[in-house]
Amino acid sequence: MRHLPYFCRGQVVRGFGRGSKQLGIPTANFPEQVVDNLPADVSTGIYYGWASVGSGDVHKMVVSIGWNPYYKNTKKSMETHIMHTFEEDFYGEILNVAIVGYLRPEKNFDSLVQGTRENAVVNKDALRCLKCNKLSQYLKHRASSMSA
Repeated sequence: MRHLPYFCRGQVVRGFGRGSKQLGIPTANFPEQVVDNLPADVSTGIYYGWASVGSGDVHKMVVSIGWNPYYKNTKKSMETHIMHTFEEDFYGEILNVAIVGYLRPEKNFDSLVQGTRENAVVNKDALRCLKCNKLSQYLKHRASSMSA
């Protein structure tokens, strides 16, 4: 993706129900319209950055954009794993995302859970930079001003 950071927002919709139930790794899913409006140069794969729900706190995130070959999806999806424990589901809330960098292409892991955990470790290290912290503050401000 040439134009990083990339910001998007949309209402959280129900996904396939696999992230939390099967893997223990909950994801917040964007509706098809958000996925369809991604820039043309967005490659499928795993990206990292920042996310907030509504005007809430900004947290580190990893987002999968693509068809998820492990599950052989037929629709392109955008599934965000926010690195924070939420007390309850937030379907219908607005998800704000700042994509900061690219981790890797989609893969068909023998162990999808292990791959997702490795992504989270890399993400934590990648987002320690000063520029990334400024982006998290920008996302917080942007989310607050859009919900007002």
